[in-house]
Amino acid sequence: MGGFGMGVGWLFGLLVLAGVVALVVVGVRAARGGIGGGPIRSTPADRSAGARQILEQRYARGELSTEEYQERRETLGGGS
Repeated sequence: MGGFGMGVGWLFGLLVLAGVVALVVVGVRAARGGIGGGPIRSTPADRSAGARQILEQRYARGELSTEEYQERRETLGGGS
């Protein structure tokens, strides 16, 4: 009977150790932004370029008139 108890205790200890290691790995990955994409790190230039791209797509689909497109492009600072 004592041998069975020791085997289950050893297995439980091994499972606890594996759980701790898994938590450490998940914690490190989360801190480095590896889980779920992490925080979005973008610069104002990145956001402006993305906004211009959306604007161009909407204009190409005919959702905006030429006047609306030009006005919004000027607002975004891409008025060339």
